[in-house]
Amino acid sequence: MNARMKQLEHKLKRHLDDERYEHSIGVMYTAGALAMCYHFDMERAMIAGLLHDCAKCVPASEKIKLCKKYGLSVSEVEQKNPGLLHAKLGAYFIRTKYGIEDEELCNAVTYHSTGRPEMTLFDKIIYIADYIEPNRIKAPNLAHIRHLAFTDLDACLYSILESTLDYLKDRRDAIDPLTEETHRYYKQLRENLC
Repeated sequence: MNARMKQLEHKLKRHLDDERYEHSIGVMYTAGALAMCYHFDMERAMIAGLLHDCAKCVPASEKIKLCKKYGLSVSEVEQKNPGLLHAKLGAYFIRTKYGIEDEELCNAVTYHSTGRPEMTLFDKIIYIADYIEPNRIKAPNLAHIRHLAFTDLDACLYSILESTLDYLKDRRDAIDPLTEETHRYYKQLRENLC
């Protein structure tokens, strides 16, 4: 591991609880493995994986205040469920607190929990790494989804979107419209391939 990664790890550890830090380390290494598999820049993937939840431990009310302070939009769904704001606030922190001006990396962090239509390879790597990292053990069909991650990235992405929406509907949680839009987009894509 290079000095830059060690420095980022050290800085991040001060802002996360132990469980979230371990998750972030898991996502970092999983993103690196996916990057190797799909011929993507491993260091960029690992940095995004490490920092993807850098705003996760900011208290909910503080997330809303900070987003408003920094001019980041807060939707009605995010107002009701401020936990969703950690992704866009995290991308802002990556630019301002971590000094990383990589737009594609920041976008991958911004969309790591909702997805978006026409995701880039970078977006998919971070979205999937967040879901399949080794510390995650409760998601349904995890062994199959992990296998898909290294054999068919788009099928994996779609399976995660399906599982996520089923989970949120079962819990009657607020669903970000972007997640639903992403699901519709990839469902249509799959149907067009058949």
